[in-house]
Amino acid sequence: MDWQAIALSLRLSAWTTVVLVVIGLPLGYWLAFSTRRWKVLVEAVVALPLVLPPTVLGFYLLLMLGPHGPVGQLYSRLTGSTLPFTFQGLLIASVVYSLPFTVQPFLAAFQGVDRRLIEASWSLGVSRWATFFRVMVPLARHGLLAGMVLSFAHTMGEFGVVLMVGGNLPGVTRTASISIYDDVQALNHEAAAHTSLFLLVVSFLVLVVTYALQQKNRTSWPLRS
Repeated sequence: MDWQAIALSLRLSAWTTVVLVVIGLPLGYWLAFSTRRWKVLVEAVVALPLVLPPTVLGFYLLLMLGPHGPVGQLYSRLTGSTLPFTFQGLLIASVVYSLPFTVQPFLAAFQGVDRRLIEASWSLGVSRWATFFRVMVPLARHGLLAGMVLSFAHTMGEFGVVLMVGGNLPGVTRTASISIYDDVQALNHEAAAHTSLFLLVVSFLVLVVTYALQQKNRTSWPLRS
């Protein structure tokens, strides 16, 4: 089993989840309560990675993050280095690719919060910012945790996007899914089977946790009746 690739995938998944929580909380809140007509455009952009082939998404990300792309040029000016074929480039690509797996559960969780509780908090003089963290986040915690778990697992299984943006550099950008592909190409089926079994177990546990959180969320709303 390629433990180096697995460790890199775990590290990438952890950092991707952290970044997506920072981005997904305000974005999910805005999508849940905004009444602007152009909100559908934002929803479509967020969901785009769900329908785009990973290689297509990876290709456009490579253009944006490359030395001649807008993001790549800005990063190069600030740091003096490039993004493609680096862990930082992988992280940006993973955040974009896993964005809907975080934002959509967050959106559903916020929509499930009883609006009367939010308005009661506002009527008591609590600011919107404080209401968000003291009322909405605790009540939506099961859905938020489900989104975090899904984004972590989704990043663990990435292949097309990470290969396009990061390539296959051992210890730098070679993730578990790429390691499996390499082992199969080299006819090292035993190593591929071991790494695949690890990802299978992780995926199964993620689904169990996600469904358990969703069931707990559905049974924790006695105030609605």
